[in-house]
Amino acid sequence: MKIVIDKFVPYLADVLAPYAEVVEVDGREFPKELLGDADGLVVRTRTRCNEALLGGADKLRFVGTATIGYDHIDRPWLASRGIRFTSAAGCNSRAVLQWVSAALAHLSAKQGWSPQERTVGVVGVGHVGRLVADYARSWGFRVLCSDPPREQAEGLGRGEGFVPLEELLSQSDIVTLHTPLTRTGDHPTLHLINHTTLALMHDGATLLNASRGEVADTTALLDNAHRLTLCIDTWEGEPDNINRNLLQVAEIATPHIAGYSAQGKVNASAIVLDALADTLGIGELKGWYPKEVAPSCPRPIGWSEMCARIGAHCPLAEESKRMKQRPEEFEHRRNTYPLREEFF
Repeated sequence: MKIVIDKFVPYLADVLAPYAEVVEVDGREFPKELLGDADGLVVRTRTRCNEALLGGADKLRFVGTATIGYDHIDRPWLASRGIRFTSAAGCNSRAVLQWVSAALAHLSAKQGWSPQERTVGVVGVGHVGRLVADYARSWGFRVLCSDPPREQAEGLGRGEGFVPLEELLSQSDIVTLHTPLTRTGDHPTLHLINHTTLALMHDGATLLNASRGEVADTTALLDNAHRLTLCIDTWEGEPDNINRNLLQVAEIATPHIAGYSAQGKVNASAIVLDALADTLGIGELKGWYPKEVAPSCPRPIGWSEMCARIGAHCPLAEESKRMKQRPEEFEHRRNTYPLREEFF
């Protein structure tokens, strides 16, 4: 049995070595010839899994991505070939929550406001968005939500805090994006944030993007940067072609590491390993979790305690300075980023 793994997915190579031939490769340069006799494949966002890459992989039974997003995966093509697919949905939700929390603490200290004076708009209320909305409410923010697919599927409305996107944008002081990247369907999110939608935001408002870079149009962000505060973790054109002007005008600029916590990385590996073990018949590995990493312990936390402690766990100003000074190190920094510990 042969399993090919992105070398930056932690733990899996060692864990799988007793059960299979494991080949680790750079996710940006997956050699197609390695996959011809592979039974399983584990990737990250840099590897586009489609017919062009996998067309000759006739033994392939499993593809997993150790990420919450899956816009790099041609799921219909995999399904047509009977290849099981798994993403690590929700694996790093608390890590992203803590990146957003660090941004809020930074903005509050710099701009001199308290939560009771601000409205937060959460666009995309899935694994991450729900956490952000819940904690923001507990801290005293007024919270508005927008998630048309959930609203339709679950019958959600104003009673649950859901409003049309246009209303959310016009009323929010801080808008935070947590949608997947979708290009088709009833509610595509590609360039959801554009010149038209940004025009609804009032001068002095803040936009946070820790979802996918392509959810926000770079040109529109640049054209509105003089009147909005921008906090960006995910970028169009990353890693090599991010807009350097947008990088410099952003208040917070980080290299797609919002979800990079020790617990989030382990969760991603564990979720993918569980599905891979089930598919390939390695029952001993189901339920695996490394002893050296303490699982996250979710808990309520007050605004004052969060603000006092978050800088030691998620130093956004320091990371932003580093990225602005050395933007060419985007991918290197992402691959070598020292994983944070989740503390709430």
